Amino acid sequence: MKTLTTLIARWRVQAYLDFMWMTRDFRFFFINIVSDIILNLAGVTAVFLLAERFEGIGLWSRDQIVFMLGYAALVRGFLDMGFSYNVLHISRRIGRGQMDHTLVQPQPVWMGLLTEGFMPFSGSWSLLTGIGIWSWAIFQIDVVFPMYWWLMFVCNLASSCAIVLSFSFAWGSLAFWAPVAAEEISSRAVNFMFQLKSFPLDGLSSYVLVSMLTVLPVGFVAWYPCRQLLGIAPASLWHTPLVAVVFSLIAWILFKKGMQHYEQTGSQRYLGFGHRG
Repeated sequence: MKTLTTLIARWRVQAYLDFMWMTRDFRFFFINIVSDIILNLAGVTAVFLLAERFEGIGLWSRDQIVFMLGYAALVRGFLDMGFSYNVLHISRRIGRGQMDHTLVQPQPVWMGLLTEGFMPFSGSWSLLTGIGIWSWAIFQIDVVFPMYWWLMFVCNLASSCAIVLSFSFAWGSLAFWAPVAAEEISSRAVNFMFQLKSFPLDGLSSYVLVSMLTVLPVGFVAWYPCRQLLGIAPASLWHTPLVAVVFSLIAWILFKKGMQHYEQTGSQRYLGFGHRG
């Protein structure tokens, strides 16, 4: 309970700072909202138009495609809202020597990384866009989902977020050893996953599909869990959560090894760019 209380207190501080930053100027506030909504809608428009034109894509109906688009937007929305300020793009913090800002604070590193990127106001517009798309799809799909399905939906959604975050931290850990060369590796890895998150992968060859579920786990951002949730390819709904546990463990091991190296060598450079003072 003490840890939970501390987390809530830190999230409250971050929310207050984000609100003050977001509302400091009405023009900035308006531009931020409009641009975020446009960018997030643009990210799903191409796939939606294909599904609308051909009344679906492969095994997927149009409404199921929209469900997957909404699910993918929700994943990005939660990550944007909860892990901004280069927490999701952790290699930037590491490569620029900004991990020291977290290390000198009187709190565990995990707590700092879990709370410093919380942006409930400026980062919520992509999440609201995802909620709108997903809600529209739910009302279009003529199925009554049981309580168990809703619980597994929340579990799979959280697991998809964990997989993307773990993938970023696993690759971002390289910045401990190569801060200059690997400074942007997390952003490249995350952007790659988000660019392909909305495409159904059913037609890929077995070798490419396996790589999209292991080495580059793009399929777990939306495609695979949505196939299970919608019954397109009946299988256990626990696959995505189990994969999330595996990727989280791998990321934790690599990040811990990187932190041990960082404790011995320190930072070879420092850039204040992108740091929220």
